Amino acid sequence: MKSALGCVFSALAASVSSSSLHALRQTPPQLDYHLLPRAACDNTNKSRSCWGNYSIDTNYYDETPDTGVTREYWLSVEEGDCAPDGYARQCQTINGTVPGPTIFADWGDSLIIHVTNNLKSNGTGIHWHGLRQSGSNIYDGVPGITQCAIAIGQSMTYRFKVSQYGSTWYHSHFSLQYANGVFGGMIFNGPATANYDEDLGHLFLSDWSHVDVFTRWFAARNGQPPALESGLINGTNKFDCSNSSTDPNCTGRGVKLTTVVEKGKKYRLRLVNAAVDGVFQFSIDKHKLKVIAADLVPIKPYSTSSLKLTEGQRYDIIFHANQAVDNYWVRAGWLNACQPNVNPDSITSVLRYNASSTLDPTSTSDVTVSSDCLDEPLASLVPHLKMDVTNIQKSFDTYLNISTTNYVHWTINTSSLLIDWNNPTLKQVFNGESLFPTDYNVLAINKTTTDNEWIVLVIQDQSNLGLEHPIHLHGHDFWILDQSTGTFDAATSPQSFKTKNPPRRDVAALPGNGYLAIAFMPDNPGAWLCHCHIAWHASEGLSLEFLEREADIQADVSDSDRTQFNDICQTWSDNVGTQAFPQEDSGI
Repeated sequence: MKSALGCVFSALAASVSSSSLHALRQTPPQLDYHLLPRAACDNTNKSRSCWGNYSIDTNYYDETPDTGVTREYWLSVEEGDCAPDGYARQCQTINGTVPGPTIFADWGDSLIIHVTNNLKSNGTGIHWHGLRQSGSNIYDGVPGITQCAIAIGQSMTYRFKVSQYGSTWYHSHFSLQYANGVFGGMIFNGPATANYDEDLGHLFLSDWSHVDVFTRWFAARNGQPPALESGLINGTNKFDCSNSSTDPNCTGRGVKLTTVVEKGKKYRLRLVNAAVDGVFQFSIDKHKLKVIAADLVPIKPYSTSSLKLTEGQRYDIIFHANQAVDNYWVRAGWLNACQPNVNPDSITSVLRYNASSTLDPTSTSDVTVSSDCLDEPLASLVPHLKMDVTNIQKSFDTYLNISTTNYVHWTINTSSLLIDWNNPTLKQVFNGESLFPTDYNVLAINKTTTDNEWIVLVIQDQSNLGLEHPIHLHGHDFWILDQSTGTFDAATSPQSFKTKNPPRRDVAALPGNGYLAIAFMPDNPGAWLCHCHIAWHASEGLSLEFLEREADIQADVSDSDRTQFNDICQTWSDNVGTQAFPQEDSGI
């Protein structure tokens, strides 16, 4: 199927119905070719650094275009039968597909997104991963933190400005819901640090369970996170049913994702690790990858044969279709050493130079498989826009550990997160409450000067389990000062902090038995979650929240924002007794 740009990109999604199993349907990439840069400097395949009156050199933390354009989307969180890899089960989805529809906007647009809960037994709420949400904390989308859960049959409208550009995703932040399929992509058009011919959109890498993930929670919380049966690339794969002839759910009708390219062209891909629990080392046989962005931060391009993504991370890459006309394996590269998968090597898709070919590739990989579960080398992740860390005003030294009371709880400073979907942190702020429940793990931040100042968070792993944890901070990019094994010493370790244009992003790995030191500016009033993006660990309470400049939060909340907030909470409160879903984890 030819796109408007003359590139073939076949994407398969699970079509969901509440009554019967539909065949997988083929869907083209949802790239909106009507979104064009406006004004002086045209963004073309030879000038990707341009963006109208702005460019890749614009300080996007301080300056955002005002396009005057508002884009509106409608999302339905629903459930039904599906078979994304050819194994039939119940899914929870956005608009009936896994992944859900891509949300497109230009840098500087405004977004209005209506989310309706059409599930049978769950509340919900959608988080817009990696967005700073400056002035719109109330729409960060975390039930129990920034909103009450959306009740069954109810809708919530999210409104925010697109102040960043690049690639990210949205997902449910209601317990383990996103692991059942409630996620989708977001593309915010803007400049880039290298030129390319065509944009292939997202490539979601995920593990996949053949049963409802909520049923796996009981094993996970007892310290035995399950090895899931399969994995998907953009919501599809071909599960081998040859050894499952007696299993009626194994239909054998799964299909590999296929991407067709034209020799000589350069293609942009937007990688996302949407796994429940797993690290990928992505590669394309015989093709080099040029990395141009880490999360939503443009970086100085570097070349590599493979690229590691921990849970929640994104990378934008460019590959040159400069190999012999043939078929090549695209390998998600599941790292079994980090978390087992029953079929790790099968998480692949196909790259074709000839659209008429139907042959499986015979290419082989020359990638050396990583033995650790850490990030890409920090030295490779150099932000294009240089920003140093100066004037550190406060440091939070926190300690990660594990408790096995009743079931596994991850703790930060001895406390494991446990929120109430009916009593979010912002509700307590609006009500003027001065004390927050201990289980909400609230750390208060207040700006102390009128100058630029920095907050440092150090997380030291004291669990002695040697497990890496991808730490995600809402509402901010953070600057990675240090990422080390061993013990943090408050007197001496800061001497080795990298403060001159360190890597920055919104997800970074905490090394097992080591520490992660990150810095951010207290310039965004709100209640911001900071948590491990391994879904099991988040459910087991591995999280804290920053209450940033509490006195300034309500100034960003309009009367209509507050009215909707109260209505969502009232509706959830009125219906909570009829929602057939008890809270059995942290809530996030």
